[in-house]
Order: sequence, then C-alpha cells, then structure tokens
Amino acid sequence: MNKLLQWSLTAALAGFLFGFDTVVISGADQKLQTLWGSSDFFHGTVVIAMALWGTVVGAIFGGIPTRKIGRKNTLLWIGILYSLSAVGSALANDPWVFALFRFIGGLGVGASTIAAPAYISEIAPAKDRGRFVGLYQFNIVFGILVAFISNYALSGLGENSWRFMVGIEAVPAIIYTLFVLGIPKSPRWLYIQGKKEEAEEIIHSAYASEDAKLLIQEISSDSEKAPSNESIFAKKYRFILSLAFLIAFFNQFSGINAFLYYAPRIFEEGGLGESTALLSSVGIGLINLIFTLIGINLIDRLGRKILMYIGSIGYIISLSMIAASFLFQWEGLALPLFLFLFIASHAIGQGAVIWVFISEIYPNHLRSSGQSFGTSTHWVLAAIIPSLVPVLFGLIGAGVVFGFFAFMMVFQLLFVYFWMPETKGVSLESLSKQLIK
Repeated sequence: MNKLLQWSLTAALAGFLFGFDTVVISGADQKLQTLWGSSDFFHGTVVIAMALWGTVVGAIFGGIPTRKIGRKNTLLWIGILYSLSAVGSALANDPWVFALFRFIGGLGVGASTIAAPAYISEIAPAKDRGRFVGLYQFNIVFGILVAFISNYALSGLGENSWRFMVGIEAVPAIIYTLFVLGIPKSPRWLYIQGKKEEAEEIIHSAYASEDAKLLIQEISSDSEKAPSNESIFAKKYRFILSLAFLIAFFNQFSGINAFLYYAPRIFEEGGLGESTALLSSVGIGLINLIFTLIGINLIDRLGRKILMYIGSIGYIISLSMIAASFLFQWEGLALPLFLFLFIASHAIGQGAVIWVFISEIYPNHLRSSGQSFGTSTHWVLAAIIPSLVPVLFGLIGAGVVFGFFAFMMVFQLLFVYFWMPETKGVSLESLSKQLIK
C-alpha cells in the first residue's frame, strides 16, 4: 500500500502544475493588458485563453501518447512541457510569444488530465480508488493556493513582477519530471501491450500475495476478452460517453474556471481594492484546499453521488447570492463570503469527483481515448467560457453572468438524480461491465 500511495502521489504532482499554471496568470492578467495595451477581446481570447486552447489540444490528442507510449512516459513529457512553458513565458517580450509558450503549458495541462488519473486509477485498489485519484485534484487546488500566494508575494517586484510570477513554475516542473522517472509503468497498460510478466511483477511488488493473485486474474480475464481496434464511439458505449460529457459540461457551466482565471478582477468589480483582491484570492485558494481534503476523505465513504448532491445545492445557493451581490450592489463582506461558499461547494463536489469519475467508467483498453473525450469536452468549454468573461462583464454585467451559472447548476442537480450511477468500491473491470448498455 505504501508503494501504491507513493506512486499515486508522484503522478498526482502533475495536478500541482496544472493548478499552478491555471491560476498563476490571474496575478499577471491586468499587468499584461496594460503593458501591451490589449483590447478586452484580444486579451481574453489570445493572451489569456491561449493556454486553455493548448489544453484543449492536449486533451483531444493526449489520449494518443497515453495509449501508445504509456501513462508513465506521457507524464514525463508533461513535466518537460511545463518547464519549457514557464521559462519561455517569463522571457517573452510580446503578447504572441507569451501566448505561444502559454499554449505549450496548456498542452501539458490537457494531457495530464488524461494520463495522471488513468495511471492512478489503474494502480489503485478499488476500495481506495476515489481517495487515490483524488490526490490529483488535491494537488490541483494545492497548486492553485501556492499560485495565489506566489502572486501576492511577488506582486511588489515592480512592473516586471509578472515575469517572476509565471517563471517560478519552472522549479516545481523540473522537480516533478525527475520524480516521475522513479515510478513504474501501469500494470493494466502493460497487459494491454502484452507485457504480462512485467505487469505481474509490478503488481506482486505492491499488493499482498492473495490480493495480487485476484487482481492479476481479473485483469488477465478482462484483457483476453477485450476486442482489438474497437472504438469508444461504438453504440454500446453511448451511455458511458454521455456520463463523461455531462459531468464535464456541468463542471464548466458552474463558472469555476472563469472565476479562477479572473478572481482578482471579480473582487475588484465587487468594490475591493487591488491588494485586498489579491489577498482575498489567497483565501479562495485556502478554502479550496480545505474542502478538497474533506471531499477526498468522503468520496470512498459516502460515494460520488452524495458529494455531487452536496456540491450542486451549494452551487445553486452561492451563485444565486453572488449574482444578487452584483445586481443589488451589496457592500462589505457579502461577496467574498458567497465566493468562498462557491469554492467550497465546487471543491467538495465536482472538484473531488470529476477526474475520479471520468477515469473509472471506461474499460481498460479504451480508457485513454474515453478520457480524451471527457476531458476534451471539459477543456473546450474551459477555453470558451473564460475568454468571454471580460466581454460579458462589460456587456451584461457580472450579476447576470453568475445568475446564468446558478441556473445551469439546477440542471446539474437533475443529472445527478436521474442519470449518474454510483461507482465507489467496484473494480474497474466490473464497473465497465455494469455501465456498458
């Protein structure tokens, strides 16, 4: 178990870089727009959103290396992409070069949402799979918190402070890359490649003797029955695809990425000063971390659906109150408190569940391509929605935007009740059989 936890933690560090890379731009956001004199449209769709479009490409095509060269080797290349992105972004002298290197980092983010959860779900025991894959989400929010703290700490370094904000990411990226060299390949992936002896050696090194025998038997039986050259878009997988699509769709229509990218700007829209807005963003990161820990500790006890119920109700309440705060111009602590509730609702619900759920519902031989579909849906929306936020805030106001997000979360609640299955405590092989219609 110690080995499995150690390997899972190492793979999950890709999530730290994901979280850091996603949010670090929030501290540089307005400085870059002022420096390069960009319009709201250019700034939102090119300077800010280019990383997200890189993420879309990484999510769409990340299933290919995850399947062909393996989960481990893909994780290794992800670390290299993050390192290049951090250094290149920090040295950029015009918005297009900056956007290019942010795009490269985005490739790493997109691919990591496939490779890391796939790797962890394939080595984790069924009873602990939620917690182990949840380590990826924990590292995402830990990276978010560290990015907010880093931005606040570096904000006083003058007009070039943004270079330090984005460049500092190279340090954890290089450390992560070195750590990945020390983990084994996924035994389930090795089975798919026909490397049974190597896979069984890894399983025996990490599991107790009887548990190892049972797991090998189950994986072996499943791999023998898996048809070759099968498509994830075959009719029998439509239900699984609909589950992946809907959970990813509702994740982004909560407004979570739009908020994380523009947290300081949203606080300033609500009447807080620049320094107070940055400090409040640190509070957002801390709340996110605490409630993610709670979610991870509950996911294998209460199950995925209960956490989604809690998160959906919290979303509806908090987003409605945020919308009211802007529409009726409530002053004081109202807006920060409602935003904290929003982040807590996300962390304990969608944040804790999405990567676990998407990584466990597919059969082993189609996991990488299936995850690519689910994560692509997530990241296409994550690119479109935040890129429109500056424009929408100017056209219709923040109150209407957050009111729309609240309305969408009512539909998420209905999805959880009528459509979403419970997946806790079931082996990957048994689970895929249950979900194939």
